[in-house]
Amino acid sequence: MRYLLTALFATCVAGCTQVKEPAVITPEAIVDTYIAIAQAGYEDSLVTAQALERAVDAFLARPSDSALSDVKAAWLAARIPYQQTEAYRFGNRVVDEWEGRVNSWPLDEGLIDYTAASYGEESDFNYFYSANVIANRILDAGGVMVDAIAITPQFLAEELHLLDGVEANVATGYHAIEFLLWGQDLNETNPGAGNRPWTDYSLENCTHDNCDRRRDYLKSATTLLVNDLQEMVQNWQPGGAAYEDLMAKGPEGGLATMLTGMGSLAYGELAGERIRLGLLLNDPEEEHDCFSDNTHNSHFYDAQGIQNVYMGEYRRVSGEVVSGPSLYDLVRQQAPALSAEMMARLEETGLAMTALVEAGEQGNTFDVLIGRDNTQGEQIVTRIVDALMEETRTIEKIINELALTNVSIEGSDSLDNPSVVL
Repeated sequence: MRYLLTALFATCVAGCTQVKEPAVITPEAIVDTYIAIAQAGYEDSLVTAQALERAVDAFLARPSDSALSDVKAAWLAARIPYQQTEAYRFGNRVVDEWEGRVNSWPLDEGLIDYTAASYGEESDFNYFYSANVIANRILDAGGVMVDAIAITPQFLAEELHLLDGVEANVATGYHAIEFLLWGQDLNETNPGAGNRPWTDYSLENCTHDNCDRRRDYLKSATTLLVNDLQEMVQNWQPGGAAYEDLMAKGPEGGLATMLTGMGSLAYGELAGERIRLGLLLNDPEEEHDCFSDNTHNSHFYDAQGIQNVYMGEYRRVSGEVVSGPSLYDLVRQQAPALSAEMMARLEETGLAMTALVEAGEQGNTFDVLIGRDNTQGEQIVTRIVDALMEETRTIEKIINELALTNVSIEGSDSLDNPSVVL
């Protein structure tokens, strides 16, 4: 489903849902397209999460190595539409407050399940670093006691997630499920992902004990992901929280929200926290999809999501294209030279991300590329960071050209003050 480069200048064809472009591109029409893409993106995220849930159910009904492979494939497919929605996170309060339930990372996996000895037993920052809720029905640390007798969606969401106010105690969402499917990646900056055995879920041939509770956790986490995505789909319908919050800002505020999301994801989040930070520290724990080694794809689709918002075009998992009046159209009318500059920035980001994906598909995944003394890997990763930074500078020019206010692009110490990180 990759199309960042090939569809950059594509037009809408058969099977396309298109908002008719008026002679004069208005902010109202652009915001309408933005909403239509949000609705489609979260609906696709929900549909693929439901497919993941069905795969989990089939696996738990009859555990096997092939059934676990099917669940992993469903998880990977579910990441494609979801990552493209991340450009909606920054600037949309409703999305940003909700996002922590579904995509928080990095996580201290010892809260959830067994870990290797190299993981360690304790952390100065997290009393529940190795609590292992799957193995323990009562958690008691630092004066905090948690009844974990029943592992249910409600327990994960209301009691375990972000336990004791610690951000690393991630108990729900894509990455908790990812850990349950792949297990720890113990390869450090060498090739290879996690390798959890399917027998961790077998009631007849159980490995690593507590397979019944591990099954409960996987089922509960998947059900919760579907429920959370159903909520966000509703939030973008007329009358929904995200829809109404955006409408209350007015057309100009809507454009400001779009550019806030694009710039903050490109700069502070993607270039900074998700990419350069790991390179600075040479730390595979800073890899976004660290258990599955799928980070190259997640970064690619984040970049695709930024492009979707700017171009006013999103290709659904069905192949249908949702498109309409866009920021691209407005900037092209108002400032042709700036429009050409932005298109060049998107193209360079696309080329850099494609190189990352190609490396990942050859076994040089993100955790390998950021390894110490990996000169070629550093070049690939640095090219992406540079491209995203240049893209953000052009986004800032667009903000100024459109005379938009209340736009605040998030930064990152890894870009703005790396000495603090080091």
